[in-house]
Amino acid sequence: MMRKAIVLLSGGVDSTTALYLAKEEGFGELHALTFLYGQKHGRELDAAKAAAKAAGVKAHEIIRLPLGQWGHSSLTDAARPVADGELEREGTPETYVPARNMVFLAVAASYADAMEIEDIYIGVSQVDYSGYVDCRESFVRAMEEAINRGTVLGAEKGRRVRVHAPFLHLTKAEEVRLGRRLGVDYSLTWSCYRGGERPCGACDSCLLRAKAFREAGVEDVYREGI
Repeated sequence: MMRKAIVLLSGGVDSTTALYLAKEEGFGELHALTFLYGQKHGRELDAAKAAAKAAGVKAHEIIRLPLGQWGHSSLTDAARPVADGELEREGTPETYVPARNMVFLAVAASYADAMEIEDIYIGVSQVDYSGYVDCRESFVRAMEEAINRGTVLGAEKGRRVRVHAPFLHLTKAEEVRLGRRLGVDYSLTWSCYRGGERPCGACDSCLLRAKAFREAGVEDVYREGI
């Protein structure tokens, strides 16, 4: 029987690498979930579609969630521009979307329960996580436990759902080197929080990406039209 996995796919470096890692780890049937949660631009969606096609996923679900309705994040609030990045910042950045990964994993759990899929991949890291509380190992393990207590698959059928977060203890540079070995085409990915025709090079995400590729010794190229 072909092994199945769900991958939370934003179209960025982390989630795209997770997609290819799931393939290498023996999951022949991949289901990608991409969320439109109120972000200000569609470049992530375009990148996610390109990555899903390149990886040959079986199903790519585009899910709309109204997380931007209550604002609080510069990624979703039209009145708040995305500030320039600061890699040494302490505390929670203004790009934090309240409980975003919690909501994403809850939706993935529902999909897993319906489709009877026992493995979910998420590309978070607590090493290079920019202050996001929902990128920590304690959160991931707590969500995994909640999923197994709150789904028929886990609680009634005894088929434990595993939340794979393979980059929790990797730097982004280590992740990029892994992705290169896996054959990830990073030119298809998008990281910039501001959207636009070209990455801004100044937001947190752009700075983290540039640092990672520089430390990995890998040239970073964005593909036109993605």
